[in-house]
Amino acid sequence: MRHLVLSAAITAGLALSACEAYSAGHAQPAMQAQTSAGLIVVTGDGMSLYTFDEDSAGQSNCNGGCAQAWPPLAAPANATAEGNFTPITRADGTKQWAYKGQPLYGWQGDARPGDVTGDGVGGTWHLARP
Repeated sequence: MRHLVLSAAITAGLALSACEAYSAGHAQPAMQAQTSAGLIVVTGDGMSLYTFDEDSAGQSNCNGGCAQAWPPLAAPANATAEGNFTPITRADGTKQWAYKGQPLYGWQGDARPGDVTGDGVGGTWHLARP
């Protein structure tokens, strides 16, 4: 029952965020959602996004096996800044979204919207917060 209530709350939050982005004239690469860990930044389908302490502003330091476990939030090659979201170029030349300068990642351990199992992993991974 708790997961059902949480899922309903996330769905409602995503719907509101999507409406706000649409009414502003463009969709941002990610949005905010209320989860069991509080208000966080999530993908369009509600998956939690994370930041990495080893990154510096505008630069990702998560490559290779790290990027397999923590998939970067991909940005199209022609992406341009949208509010607090900016595209950065990764070491392999692909683009990734950053929020307020911090590169954004998913986590292989999160299975469904609202999961926040990557928060605190290794003491260096944290939920992205608005």
